[in-house]
Amino acid sequence: MLSILKKYEKIMIQILMVMMAVVLALSIIDLGWLIIKDIVQPPLFLLSVDQLLDIFGLFMLVLIGIELLETIMKTYITQAQPHYEVVLSVAIIAIARKVIIMDIKEIDSLSLIGIASIIIALTGGYFFMKKSQSRNKQK
Repeated sequence: MLSILKKYEKIMIQILMVMMAVVLALSIIDLGWLIIKDIVQPPLFLLSVDQLLDIFGLFMLVLIGIELLETIMKTYITQAQPHYEVVLSVAIIAIARKVIIMDIKEIDSLSLIGIASIIIALTGGYFFMKKSQSRNKQK
């Protein structure tokens, strides 16, 4: 019974990988289209701040997708063990994307404190994870 569940899990993960790859391909096409569309609009080759924020946001979203795909491949297909470093990296990239594309003028102070707390927690977790890994390598 356990072997059947493992096979089922592996098939589901492979399906997720294919779907993620399709979504990433579509996101890259969308990003390319957005860049081309924004560049050819008058004034040529000049982008407004809003256009740059849209491009950066989509770019960061594609990077998050790539990290997620890598996490799926590393964690479930190749080694069947969790890679906390990659998961934390994806979370840090996601919160960085949020910070890059947010409009500070429209965000209340409590939300900014929450985002700052998330950033501190993620970087603290990453630091302690790296510290623990270096201790394990020394032993």
